[in-house]
Amino acid sequence: MIASDTRFKAAVSGAGSSDIFAGYGTDMYVREYDTELGPPWKSTEVYLKLSYPFLHADRIKTPTLFLAGQKDFNVPLLNSEQMYQALRTLGVPTQLIIYPNQYHGISKPSYVKDRLERYVAWYDKYLK
Repeated sequence: MIASDTRFKAAVSGAGSSDIFAGYGTDMYVREYDTELGPPWKSTEVYLKLSYPFLHADRIKTPTLFLAGQKDFNVPLLNSEQMYQALRTLGVPTQLIIYPNQYHGISKPSYVKDRLERYVAWYDKYLK
C-alpha cells in the first residue's frame, strides 16, 4: 500500500515480500511459483507486477519499520533488507530489526515483547 498511496503516516512490515524475483529460489515456495506464476524467465511481466513495492520504492514517503526473523525461510530476510536499503537510500525514515535465530513466527518471549514495544514506539513517534 505505501508504494501506491502516500496518505499513511507510518507503517510496519513484518516478513514483507516486496521483490518476487528475489523470492524465487530463496524461499520455500519454488514449486508454487512455478505452478502459479511460472518461472521468472517465462513470466517476467507477472514478476514485475508483483514486485511493484520494490520497483517503485521511490514513491514511498511513509516512515517504515521492518522486522524479520534471521532464519525465516518462508519470507526470507532478503526482502526486508532490500526495502530497508531502498528507503534508506531515498532518505525515508526507516529501521530494520533482525531477530537472531528466529524463523517466520517470532517465538522467543523477549523478542515477542520487543516486537510489540517497537510497534507501539514506532506508531507513537509518527502518529502523535
